[in-house]
Amino acid sequence: MPDSGGPSRHARLRAGLAAALAAAAPDDPTLCEGWEARHLAAHVLTRQRSPRIHSPAFWALADRAQDPAVYADLVARVAAPPPRLSPSAWAGNLMNVTEFFVHAEDVRRGPRDVPSRALDDDVVASLWRQLGLAGRLSYRGAAPGVLLVAPGVGRRRVSRPHHGAGTVVVTGEVGELVLHASGRGRHAHVAVEGTDADVAALDAVQPGPPV
Repeated sequence: MPDSGGPSRHARLRAGLAAALAAAAPDDPTLCEGWEARHLAAHVLTRQRSPRIHSPAFWALADRAQDPAVYADLVARVAAPPPRLSPSAWAGNLMNVTEFFVHAEDVRRGPRDVPSRALDDDVVASLWRQLGLAGRLSYRGAAPGVLLVAPGVGRRRVSRPHHGAGTVVVTGEVGELVLHASGRGRHAHVAVEGTDADVAALDAVQPGPPV
């Protein structure tokens, strides 16, 4: 784990996201349906500068980034620290840890299946904390209850069963659980266990790995 004088969690994850974007071509697919790498880079940049993340400026920026030179400049701007008055500057660990992690995986896993990447202990702890609230929101529409299990980290029940359903156990590294909860479960390295009916009911709300 980096020492207290090292880069913040969100700064390290920003660097990882920028590296993933730099390794991609502008038109490479991502896990964000309908978005290529250029759209995701434009989204990250406009999000930290304006609450209107899908404004005309976003679409114009993404369109211009079809040009590789424009895309390279866009990625460099994503890598740079946000303006001092931006919420991303003073609340980055709250706003951006999960955001930057998920979007880096959107780029890494978009065109191919890749292994999990190693994360610093403090990033894992932050993702695990934020997964508490995110998980309750992500799985609230599912009839079965959901228990998230991260070996060596902990267990977290994020929803209770409804309508006589049972509980589904989703097991994996913390980052993989985050991807499952955020709708990227088809590409997450997790194990989903429960009765066939309960697993199918959860899959209809938050899809898991292909069987």
